[in-house]
Amino acid sequence: MSEKIIKGVSLPAYSVLMSVYAGEKAEFFKQSVDSMLAQTYPTDDFVLVCDGELTEELDELVAHYEENYSFFHVLRLEEKLGTGGCANEGLKLCKNEYIVKMDSDDIALPERCETSLYCMAKKPDTDILGAYIEEFDSVSGEYIATKKTPLTHKEIMKYARRRNPFNNQTLVYKKSAVEKTGGYSDVKRCEDYDFVVRMLAGGAKGRNIGKVLVRYRVTEGNYERRKNWANTKSFIAVRWRIHKMGFSSLIDFLVPTALQLIIFIMPSKLTGKIYKKLLRK
Repeated sequence: MSEKIIKGVSLPAYSVLMSVYAGEKAEFFKQSVDSMLAQTYPTDDFVLVCDGELTEELDELVAHYEENYSFFHVLRLEEKLGTGGCANEGLKLCKNEYIVKMDSDDIALPERCETSLYCMAKKPDTDILGAYIEEFDSVSGEYIATKKTPLTHKEIMKYARRRNPFNNQTLVYKKSAVEKTGGYSDVKRCEDYDFVVRMLAGGAKGRNIGKVLVRYRVTEGNYERRKNWANTKSFIAVRWRIHKMGFSSLIDFLVPTALQLIIFIMPSKLTGKIYKKLLRK
């Protein structure tokens, strides 16, 4: 990858970190990987972690990318570790300081990496960076909503006491800052929220870009998963953990917990309307 300079700013090299598991649709996986390979500022290091045994279709796609892209590196795990565990293992293989995290079913806009790396190069004290996402219906492709996040570090720190201040699908972070924090914990759900709070609590500087850089796929099961009791318990457990570490107050724990319990008992259609009308503003 040749060096790219924008407005006098030299963009740093970066690694793409992605994980995939057998439950992913091959079509979505391909769209996701291809969107990262088509970036206006391309990577020279793409690390893919296969979380356990994959389907034949996924294996064929992985083999295709391995054969055709010399910078495409694959780590196959014998046992499933989940999102956090895969990120920790994949991070060890990433050769660059800047890590662009990507989900295996979302679509990155062509300028995602160029915009993100320019921002981090322009503000070198930034340790973790995010951006807005555009949610779209997986079947029709229809626009659903834009999920915005707080932009400044001060706003992020305040917001983080109750909710994740970053869209996980847009994260870019420094490898050294993640290693200093200890990486992802063993939390099985809400691991991204737990991760960013520990980063921020450890002194990491955060920012968000006020524009959409990733399109987030919404399927029929999205709202159901959010209402799942296991997810609800994890939601509460992570927030209690954040409170116990002194990052948030008791009221910061109680308010989102009460909201999550209300969402758990209400009909799925109403849940979808709340996420679209209220939580995405």
